[in-house]
Formats: sequence, structure tokens, C-alpha cells
Amino acid sequence: MHYETVYLEDHFPGLPPQKEKTKLTLYIPGVCQEIDLSKKFPCAVVCPGGGYWWTSGREAEPVALRLVGNGIAAAVLEYTCGGAHYPVQLLQVLASVAYMRKHSEELHIDAEKISVMGFSAGGHAACSAGMFWHEKKWADILGVSVDDVRPDGMVLCYPVITSGKYAHRDSFKCLLGDDPDPALLEKMSLEKQVTDKTPKAFIWHTAEDGLVPAENSLMLALAMHEKNIPIEMHIYPIGHHGMSLCDTTVDKPENVTDGARYCTEWFGHCVKWIKEML
Repeated sequence: MHYETVYLEDHFPGLPPQKEKTKLTLYIPGVCQEIDLSKKFPCAVVCPGGGYWWTSGREAEPVALRLVGNGIAAAVLEYTCGGAHYPVQLLQVLASVAYMRKHSEELHIDAEKISVMGFSAGGHAACSAGMFWHEKKWADILGVSVDDVRPDGMVLCYPVITSGKYAHRDSFKCLLGDDPDPALLEKMSLEKQVTDKTPKAFIWHTAEDGLVPAENSLMLALAMHEKNIPIEMHIYPIGHHGMSLCDTTVDKPENVTDGARYCTEWFGHCVKWIKEML
């Protein structure tokens, strides 16, 4: 495995300056001369959750290592939280996609199979990239082409999507501030931003999620279906919010409930989707 940490500002000086540089950690499967030295891997840019207040380690390296073990490259993005407002996180996600695409040859990445994977508020950051990548101003800020920042797919895990009735209010408070412009708050309701340029998606949620209601995923899926954009969605009947891989890799044994164990199959379905449908 190739393991490396890069800082996005070193490659994209147009990024809005932050207190600390933005870390992107790469986990790339190794190629083997016994199999195929020219092999290319699909890639997922992983955006952990944390309400736009922080990024959870439970949805970072454990997920990346599981992806690598299944032949998928991962790049974990520690996007800026805790007071950094939109569009900072959107630009950091798009810069991560552009970095992986620009370095695809040396990293053995399939440049046509780069997805964004997000958990909870990280799902909102990832989905924002899927909705807004084609707006030329973002590529101009990063000094790249619009095609460089294009996500080929979205993997959205119990994502924050809507700023309406079923919103996770604290996420939007962190993203936009205490008194956001109503038009911007409306724009951040991503189920309303689906276009024919929105990439296909794999989505999962639980019906019991008491923090980010399943309506977030359902509303997005319906909007995408109405535009004939391919989706695979799993709504599990039991399970709490923020389960990540749903096992003891990411939580104490006493916290891994029957509901969590029931949801572990999301990852296998996701791997199959990335490899066969992306």
C-alpha cells in the first residue's frame, strides 16, 4: 500500500486560507507484478462526519483501510470545520478530486472512477461537490479545468441533505453561521439542486436515525430518480446515527448494537457498486 499525506494548499494556492493547511491522506493499494503492473483502481475521496464542527476519526482511516482491502483507493479529507463557512469545504472536496485525477497515472487511479464518499455532514460536503462541480467559478479558483473537479459518483452515508423541515440544524449553523442568507440556506438544501450533471449515487440510511432523519436521503433519492440519475439506496429498519462500518473496528463492543450489526452489509454493497456501477 502507498501511504502519503499531502496538503492541498501546496497544490492549489487559490484555496481560501485557513489557520492550518488542509490535510489529504492517501491510502492506495499496491500493484503487484505477479498480477498486473498496469492495474488502475477506483478511488473514493472520504469526507468524515462531525456536524461541520469537526471530522470524526471513526469515519476516516478505518473506512479507508477497509476500502484498500477491497481494491479501492481512498483519500481521506480533513476539511476545515469549526467556524469555516461555505464554500470553504466545497472547494476542499473539489480540490481533493482534482488532486487525485491529476496524479492518477502515478497513483494507479482510474481517472474516470473517482467518487466522493461522505458521512453525515461529510455527506453534505460530498453531495455539494456532486451538485455544484460544474459551476466554473470553483475550477477557476483552483486553477484547473471543470472536468478536473468532476466527481464520477457519490457514496452518501446517513447524509445531511436538506435545510428544510428535516434539517440537522447544527450542521447548517456551523456551515453558514448563525444568521445565514436565506437564499444561500435554500441553495444548501441539496435535494433541490439536482441537475442532469449530478453524478450517480449510492445512499444508505436507517429509518431509526434520530439525529439526521432518513427523509434527507429519501428526498434526495426521489429528486435524482425524477431526473433519471441512477441511484442505489438502502434504508435499514433499525440502527442509530453515525455507525460508520457498524462494527467493533469503529466502536466499543458494548456500543455495537444488534441494529448496527444488521447494517454491516452496506459496505459490501458499496464496494460492488463502486467496482461495477461507477
